[in-house]
Amino acid sequence: MKHYLAFLLSISTLFVYSQKRKIPTDTMVVTTHNTTIKNTSFSYTATTGTQPVWNKDGNPIATLYYTYYERNNVKNKANRPLVISFNGGPGSASVWMHIAYTGPKVLNIDNEGYPVQPYGIKNNPNSILDVADIVYVNPVNTGYSRMIKDKEDNLPSRETFFGINADIKYLAEWINTFVSRKNRWESPKYIIGESYGGTRVMGLANELQNNQWMYLNGVILVSPADYKLYNTSQPVYSALNLPYFTAAAWYQKVLPETLQQKDLLDILPEVENYTINTLMPALAKGGFISKDEKQNVAKKMAYYSGLSKSAILQNNLDVPTRFFWKELLRNKTGQTIGRLDSRYLGIDKTEAGDSPDFNPELTSWMHSFTPAINYYIKTHLNFKTDVKYNMFGDVHPWDKRNNNTREGLREAMAKNPYLKVLVQSGYYDGATTYFGAKYTMWQIDPSGKMKDRFTFKGYRSGHMMYLRHDDLISANDDLREFINNSLSNGKAAKY
Repeated sequence: MKHYLAFLLSISTLFVYSQKRKIPTDTMVVTTHNTTIKNTSFSYTATTGTQPVWNKDGNPIATLYYTYYERNNVKNKANRPLVISFNGGPGSASVWMHIAYTGPKVLNIDNEGYPVQPYGIKNNPNSILDVADIVYVNPVNTGYSRMIKDKEDNLPSRETFFGINADIKYLAEWINTFVSRKNRWESPKYIIGESYGGTRVMGLANELQNNQWMYLNGVILVSPADYKLYNTSQPVYSALNLPYFTAAAWYQKVLPETLQQKDLLDILPEVENYTINTLMPALAKGGFISKDEKQNVAKKMAYYSGLSKSAILQNNLDVPTRFFWKELLRNKTGQTIGRLDSRYLGIDKTEAGDSPDFNPELTSWMHSFTPAINYYIKTHLNFKTDVKYNMFGDVHPWDKRNNNTREGLREAMAKNPYLKVLVQSGYYDGATTYFGAKYTMWQIDPSGKMKDRFTFKGYRSGHMMYLRHDDLISANDDLREFINNSLSNGKAAKY
C-alpha cells in the first residue's frame, strides 16, 4: 500500500511539474495593505493579475499583466484621480516607476540609487497613492504579459503589437476595458509614461480621445523619448546635447574652474541660450561654416562640455553622446560615464575606443530591480507563476513609421481644454536629455496658445530621477501639485 501511495504521489508530482508554462488569460489576486504617506496612515487594496486583449472577433490574442492600487475608504470615487502608468523601451516592463517612484513600495537602495543587499522593498512614504489610484500596465512580452495562441496553436501577428501605432491602438482598447471593469469612468484620468513611454502616452492621449471617447486631465512625460529627434541623421539636433554635456561634466568636476565653482542651475540657462542661438545655426551650415566660426564654436563647446577642443573639431562639432561617455574622463580616471545617468562610472577593457563597453547605470539598476520585483509580486502581492518576469521583452523589430504622436498630443489638447502636460527630466540623463525634452515640449504646439498648460521640472539626477532620494521626494510632490492643479474643480471644459 505504501509503495502504491508513493507511486501515485510521484505520478501526480510529475503531472504538476510537466504542465505547459503559461500565464492565465484572465485572472486576479487581491490583497490588502497599510501604509503611511506624507504622515497620513491608511489602508489600500492591491489587485494584480491579467486582463485580455481581444481581436475584432472578440477572441483573446494576448493578456496583459497589471497591478492596481486603490486607497480604501474613499467616499467618492468620482472625484478620485486614476493614474495609468507605463514604462518604455520599447520592450520594458512597468517595473521601474512601480517599485521605485510612484507606488506604495520602493527598492531597498541607498540615497543615490545604488543597490544594497539584502535586496528587496520598503514602504514609500512619498507615493502619490494618497492623492490618486494607480495601475501599472505591462505591454505584450513585458513582465508576465504574453501573446495567446489560437485554436490552431498559432500566435497572432507580431505587427498587431510591436510598433508605435499598433502599440497605441491595442493599449487604448485595453485601458477602456480596465476602466469599465473597475468602474472608473467618472474619475479624472492621467497617463504617465517614462522614456519610450513618453512617445506612447503622447499617442495614447489622442487615441483614447478619438476612438475610446475617453478624455484625460493630464499627460505626464518622464524622461521622454521623442523619435522625431532620434535617428534623423540631422546634426542640428545634436546641438540639444550640449546642456546635458555641461551638466554631466559639472557633476564629474571637469569643467573649467570659472564654471565649476558655480551652481549647476546658474550655468545651464547660459548654455541653453548658446545652444539655440549659436550652436544650432553653426551646425546647420555643415561643411560651409567659416574656419574662424568653426574654431570659435569648438572653443566654446570645449568650455561648456569638459571635452578638448581638438576632440570636438575631430567630430566636426557634431559630438556623438556615446563618444562623450567614453571621452569625458579618459585622461582623468580612465573610466566611462553612464548613458541613462552620467553619475554612474564604468570600467572598460581598454581606455581606447569611441564608445563604452557597457552601460554601468543599467547594470546597477538590474542588480537591484530584478530580485525586488520577483520577490515583491510573489511574496507581497501573492501572484504565483512559473512564467519568467521579463524586465525587457522581445518586441523587435519595432515599427517606427508614421510617428504622429507629438501632433496627436497637440490635437488632444486643442480639443480638450482640461488636458495639461507635465514633463520631468534629470539633468544627467544622456539618453533622453532634459534639453531635448524641453525642445519637444516647445514643438508640440507651434501656435504657443496652449503653452500655459505645459510644465517642466528638472532634477539633479538621471533618467530615473526618482532613484536619488531627494528627487524621489520632490518629483512625487511635483506630481501631486500637477494632479491637484489639473482637476476641474467644477469648472466647465471650455475656452
